[in-house]
Amino acid sequence: MTRYKQGIEKFREIKGEGAEKSLERLESLSPDLARYIMEFAFNDIYRRPGLDLRSREIATIAALTALGNAPQQIKVHTVCALNVGVTKEEVMEVILQMALYAGFPAAINAMQAVNEAFDEFDKRNPGAVKPANDGIDIQRKKAISA
Repeated sequence: MTRYKQGIEKFREIKGEGAEKSLERLESLSPDLARYIMEFAFNDIYRRPGLDLRSREIATIAALTALGNAPQQIKVHTVCALNVGVTKEEVMEVILQMALYAGFPAAINAMQAVNEAFDEFDKRNPGAVKPANDGIDIQRKKAISA
């Protein structure tokens, strides 16, 4: 199997429902970019044995938060994180931790993106992910309405 096909296989595993649509969107932007991402990111990196997928998605959310300018990618990787077993509470804690190192504006932007991703995920997968702390959804709803 080629690096590209192995990358797509790993991408589907992580992305879950919607992987095909995401891949089509990426290929419509740039077939070469889509190929590079599938071969390098999802085959060469995500398939390495050193970290499990949960750890990789936590690290990805932290890095994207620190960048401060990647809300769409934060949304995508939040859904991926939920798909591989990261809890909503863990995602939010990662972003809070990043506030110390990336700054509050980056953390605020990331928190807005993950809340949107949580809402989209919940609409598509009702009851699929239960928060580790029942209060987290209440806190999130209060923050959104404020």
